[in-house]
Amino acid sequence: METSQPRSSESMSKDLSELLKEATKEVHEQAENTPFMKNFQRGQVSLHEFKLVTASLYFVYSALEEEIEHNKDNPVYAPVYFPAELHRKAALEKDLEYFYGSSWRQEIPCPEATRKYMERLHYVGKNHPELLVAHAYTRYLGDLSGGQVLKKIAQKALGLPSTGEGLAFFTFDGVSNATKFKQLYRSRMNALEMDLATKKRVLEEAKKAFLLNIQMFEALQELVSKGQENGHPVQPKAELRTRSVNKSHEHGPVPRKESEKTNRRQTDMMPTTSLVQWILALSFLAMTVAVGLFAM
Repeated sequence: METSQPRSSESMSKDLSELLKEATKEVHEQAENTPFMKNFQRGQVSLHEFKLVTASLYFVYSALEEEIEHNKDNPVYAPVYFPAELHRKAALEKDLEYFYGSSWRQEIPCPEATRKYMERLHYVGKNHPELLVAHAYTRYLGDLSGGQVLKKIAQKALGLPSTGEGLAFFTFDGVSNATKFKQLYRSRMNALEMDLATKKRVLEEAKKAFLLNIQMFEALQELVSKGQENGHPVQPKAELRTRSVNKSHEHGPVPRKESEKTNRRQTDMMPTTSLVQWILALSFLAMTVAVGLFAM
């Protein structure tokens, strides 16, 4: 994947946030023009894919936030340290417990590509912490920008409770005004002291973050196409639906017709070919990151 990049020292004098947006412009356009983007917006995403995405994001954010904590006082990152507003690990833990139950830590898969993404984050945090800003900006502001749209789509498509269970990842309780917060974040990031060489490395790292994400989701798609989760065949489960429906019917039994309708809806949402599954998984990633970047 090729992305546009500044070609002169004059262009590199721009704010870092603008440089990042320019450097990732092409990958955003590719994502925006993907036909299956509209399909996702119509709610064509399966519960199985959504669970796998949530699991991999948990591993990624665990690694990212571990390194952020190690560098929270480092001047190369400290100005953009906003744990209460942005950190996602705790939210993802809530979602995984909802989807998988109390034994979720033993249930969720971590493909090799996800491990490589984590390894890169740990390497950067330990050896080149100035590059952490590329990963943080790509993930956090992308999620913050596109999160509310994705939340509504996933909630409707998967029949998740209106009370927000399973969607904590998309909920930023510490951010009351997303637009103003993004302005603050950009100003802090633009104020980071960086020479020309460091700026170039940050831009390259941002593009690498996109590639790592794509590789991770390709690996996840292999699990989907093989019908496996954590190395075992995926069996139809009613736990998620049971938990969500029971909360809405605490004082009475669940109507049979509603249960059958829910099961049919979940079955109908399953992709019919590996190509469709791959693009849907990639679309979810692109919506979460690329659309968010475009909105900044």
